[in-house]
Amino acid sequence: MFQTLRLKTVALLAVLLMASTTIRAQIGDHRNDLAIGFNGGFIMSSVGFTPKVTQGTHTGFTAGLSMRYTCEKYFKTICSISAEVNYARIGWKESILTVNDEPVINGVTGLPEAYQRDINYIQVPIFAHLAWGRERKGVQFFFKLGPQFGYMLNESTKTNFKFKEANLADRANYTCAQDTMAVENKFDFGIAAGVGMEYSIPKVGHFLLEGRYYYGLGNIYGDSKRDYFAKSNHSNIVVKLSYLFDITRTKGLKK
Repeated sequence: MFQTLRLKTVALLAVLLMASTTIRAQIGDHRNDLAIGFNGGFIMSSVGFTPKVTQGTHTGFTAGLSMRYTCEKYFKTICSISAEVNYARIGWKESILTVNDEPVINGVTGLPEAYQRDINYIQVPIFAHLAWGRERKGVQFFFKLGPQFGYMLNESTKTNFKFKEANLADRANYTCAQDTMAVENKFDFGIAAGVGMEYSIPKVGHFLLEGRYYYGLGNIYGDSKRDYFAKSNHSNIVVKLSYLFDITRTKGLKK
């Protein structure tokens, strides 16, 4: 039931964003600008577990293809639809500490225990992209918002201890079921929003620097009453650079 409601929420948001862009395109100054390119960046991620799992920051990367279609200028707002197809490595990294915030030492290896799960996805975000500034040459500032969909390709675990030998007695957080559970739901979906700056150079292209936040509405594990986790959703902070080059441009505009 909750999964269905979340899917409907994302679908409704996507429809509203596209409808809003279409309606405003009928009353603003028409544009017909298409740009494509590529992007790459750095991801800081975690998973929101209930019951709680104490975590540090999992670091990963993302890279992929970008597309943007600019359809109008409404007063001073440049309105576009943008989309990406990305490969991304996200996941979680556990902070295995005692009640005194000291590292838990494994009784067998004599080393501080460490655990990290890497999960690789193909991600497809779709945005309403609103910008203010120079269209053809110079600087723009932008805001974007929209749904994001992902499909898990594979996962891997990095740890320095055997689960049967884990030192659970000294842990401040006893939740460890996730350490041996494979991801159950390969499909992921949620809401992403970003802000950034774009610098355009005629006949060269567009360079974008962006900060983005993604909040997952789906869970990687089952969330029914008989499942262990009530919640297990992704949360990501992304910093990325993008380069776009023009395919079509509206004629007769001033730089």
